[in-house]
Amino acid sequence: MAFDGTWKVDRNENYDTFMEKMGVNLVKRKLGAHDNLKLTITQDGNKFTVKESSTFRTLEIVFELGVNFDYTLADGTELNGSWSLEGNQLIAKFKRVDNGKELIAIREISGGELVQTYKYEGVEAKRIFKKE
Repeated sequence: MAFDGTWKVDRNENYDTFMEKMGVNLVKRKLGAHDNLKLTITQDGNKFTVKESSTFRTLEIVFELGVNFDYTLADGTELNGSWSLEGNQLIAKFKRVDNGKELIAIREISGGELVQTYKYEGVEAKRIFKKE
């Protein structure tokens, strides 16, 4: 339940390089770095509801730990995979539909912040969120 709450992006680390590695064009990378992303996370047992709200889109994702689902990134990249809870980390392992390459996302609470780490093709980036 530590993830419950509304989190607003505060800063990014290596995010532009990550997006470039993912194949996101320059214009979308510049917009993505300033998307004012807000996550509202609620957990009910193994079920999570995540409301994503940004400058570009608003959507609600409902998933259960260990159950595969389809997800589309803001740039249109389609993914399939699942989230798991390992210790105090939420870990997502997704495969890109277009090329089969793996994207890993890790969410953890550190120092009162939600740190979301992305790993793709040897590039690691972070988005750090503060609780509202």
